Amino acid sequence: MKICIFGAGAIGGYMGAKLAQAGADVSLVARGPHLAAMKENGLTLIEEGADPVTMPVTVSDDPSELGPQDYVIVTLKAHSVPPVVDKMQPLLGDDTTIVSGVNGVPWWYFHKIGTDLEGTRLTTVDPGNAQWEGFGPDRVLGCVVYPAAEVSEPGVIKHVEGNRFSLGEPDGSKSERAVALSKALMAAGLKAPVRPRLRDEIWVKLWGNLSFNPISALTHATLDVLCTDPGTRAVARGMMVEAQEIAEKLGVKFPIDVERRIDGGGAVGAHRTSMLQDLDAGRPMEIDALVASVQELGRVTETPTPTIDTVLSLVQLRARSAGLY
Repeated sequence: MKICIFGAGAIGGYMGAKLAQAGADVSLVARGPHLAAMKENGLTLIEEGADPVTMPVTVSDDPSELGPQDYVIVTLKAHSVPPVVDKMQPLLGDDTTIVSGVNGVPWWYFHKIGTDLEGTRLTTVDPGNAQWEGFGPDRVLGCVVYPAAEVSEPGVIKHVEGNRFSLGEPDGSKSERAVALSKALMAAGLKAPVRPRLRDEIWVKLWGNLSFNPISALTHATLDVLCTDPGTRAVARGMMVEAQEIAEKLGVKFPIDVERRIDGGGAVGAHRTSMLQDLDAGRPMEIDALVASVQELGRVTETPTPTIDTVLSLVQLRARSAGLY
């Protein structure tokens, strides 16, 4: 089984390191100083309670050097994927599976959904249908990413918490390809359940990303603060309630309520969200997949989203003012 991880930053690097440790045939696509460091020194993984482990890895910035794969696991930020679809083509053979480990509403969301919205395409996450046409939705296996990790320095991945990568077919089936990848990830010490209702998990995670990320970017507050301050908690609640109405119209079932979801975010502690980190670091902010996509789904389902609309307009202007959107 040949596995390529496209976007071997923090999360992709963590998964790649675990697979490489387990002896899997894995390659990584990366760039810049991180790529150079891995080529020269290998990939180092730091996990709590264990000594750092450095291992040689196959790494490149040119997919044509790697050739067709059985699985291509995409762990880029959502807005970074459409521009590299053409570059990824050398990785795709007749039976290659694209594993979409990207935050937010996935571009394939309405593939095999089993409703009259079948085949609906989302311009906020797949402008110009780049992925729908360049990959094809039949290749896709969904993935919800839970671990937290960081690139502490080029070539070094520090694992913070979590080791679950939930997998799921768009039609909910327990396919051979999903089970085979699950076994490979579990052999590497990761949790990789195959879920019949992956969209439910997508929305539970999206609830937090939709609200906590832009609020933190606007206020510079950490999770513990924005989840307990009465004002920002009310804004997050308003965004989540609107999102829940949209999701339930699409057939999603939430296993927890809004208050528990907010409390769960606050329990993480003084964490700076990824969007706030991107703002501070001068990196493009992941606004469309996390927030604008939910607004678009509101239009698709004819659901008003006044709180989401307000926060989205504010964070878009904040990002544009910083040259990051």
